[in-house]
Amino acid sequence: MRDVQSLAEEIVAREGGFVNDPDDPGGATNFGVTIGTMRRLGLDLTGDGQVSEADVRALTRAQAVAIFLEHYYRRPGIAALPEALQPSVFDMYVNAGGNAVRILQRLLGEMGHDLSVDGVIGPQTIRAAQAAYRAAPGHLADAYGIARRDYYYALGDRRPASRKYARRRDGGKGGWILRAEEFIAPRYHLSEAEHRERTAAWG
Repeated sequence: MRDVQSLAEEIVAREGGFVNDPDDPGGATNFGVTIGTMRRLGLDLTGDGQVSEADVRALTRAQAVAIFLEHYYRRPGIAALPEALQPSVFDMYVNAGGNAVRILQRLLGEMGHDLSVDGVIGPQTIRAAQAAYRAAPGHLADAYGIARRDYYYALGDRRPASRKYARRRDGGKGGWILRAEEFIAPRYHLSEAEHRERTAAWG
């Protein structure tokens, strides 16, 4: 596995710079760090006594990497998961918070493991993930990536404003789908025709 520092730097590069998309529930974001996260951490970078869009704009790439390493990798306990799972779960945690863990927990439940779906990496989840990896070491990371891709499509089904993240204007795969498939073996990637069929009902 690539070292976690490199993974964090790749995530920051993938997230890009400052955006404030009205269709994104996260609001103002820079390098993937949302204004909500900065408020939760009390990151008043401008020193004016409040955390505002100006602080989001002031965030540096190095600060974003440090935030991801501490608050999206170490504190959630991703390091306790099987190594093969860590890159995709880490990337998804940056993108979707505790839903990254819920996706894993539901997958492990479908594989026959008894655990709660609570978005927290605790002893139950660690034991189940390790057991699932021992049983299918060559498949668990792909299974998680596919479940992650399915999650993005389901979000598009439920929330029309989010569809642009899963499907480009020309109908091709959007950023969410491409991002999920970076962590899936090529043989499990959807063809363009399969992607278009999956999103056809979106109009």
